[in-house]
Amino acid sequence: MSQRVVITGAAGFIGSHLSEALLDRGYEVIGIDNLLTGSTDNIAHLANRAFTFIKHDVTNYVHVAGPVDYVLHWASPASPIDYLELPIPTLKVGALGTHKALGLAKEKGATFVLASTSEVYGDPLEHPQKESYWGNVNPIGPRGVYDEAKRFAEAMTVAYHRYHGLDTKIVRIFNTYGPRMRLNDGRAVPAFASQALRGDDVTVFGDGSQTRSFTYISDLVDGIIRLMLSKVNDPVNIGNPREMTIEEIARTIIRMTDSRSRIVYKPLPTDDPKVRQPDITRARELLGWEPKVQLEEGLVTTLGYFREKVRALPRGTSGPSERLVQ
Repeated sequence: MSQRVVITGAAGFIGSHLSEALLDRGYEVIGIDNLLTGSTDNIAHLANRAFTFIKHDVTNYVHVAGPVDYVLHWASPASPIDYLELPIPTLKVGALGTHKALGLAKEKGATFVLASTSEVYGDPLEHPQKESYWGNVNPIGPRGVYDEAKRFAEAMTVAYHRYHGLDTKIVRIFNTYGPRMRLNDGRAVPAFASQALRGDDVTVFGDGSQTRSFTYISDLVDGIIRLMLSKVNDPVNIGNPREMTIEEIARTIIRMTDSRSRIVYKPLPTDDPKVRQPDITRARELLGWEPKVQLEEGLVTTLGYFREKVRALPRGTSGPSERLVQ
């Protein structure tokens, strides 16, 4: 009998890829999503497989019939635009949603995996960021709702591990890109891609010197599954340590799309991190994981996906240029 995995946020960018990868490995997957930011388009191709979809808000009680071996909590608005526009749902799913998902794992005796984030490090004063770093977060800033929701989720996850003896994992996810990202979610890769493909100005905030580290989705999913199957309970960074500036990624995308777009610079948003680079020593040593897909290789597939999405937009539809947060 196949092992059963519950994934909250299964219709989102990462959740849908994770669902697909686990199905490919022979697991039965129960996907839960309220479709606030996810889309059934991301999981429609899974319909005739060992996949069950439940539309449900996980901030309410979560019931799944039958045995469950793993609970992966991926439900959350996850782009800066989302948590600026949905601050209370972001806090609720990080707090109440994590509590309900942990309760399901406890009831079923399942392993629990929390999708945390590099945003727990805030605007870091340590570089690169190790898991031992406590972070530099403004709890009442506009980004604070996401940062603190994930920090609270980590604290509750560890409390369930220590108090209830639940087998828990925490993955701290760094910037990830790939097909199924939303064109208008405000993150650097989809924003730059949609603008460059339309020939619009590419919007860079600040002087473009702030750095990010971009991981292709298949590498991230591989790291998550390795952690899920491991005996590791402490947080693990999963991200690509290749650091590059926001301006570099913008110029790379303009070049790869053969676009005539020019870069325009706008003021940096409040509390926008100046640097972001994971120390992946723990992932290498404990999971045998490191990224394999080079940025340009991953961008070929990703830009192909965005090209089709841009073509499908109604004529005259404006892109996300005024709503960007990188």
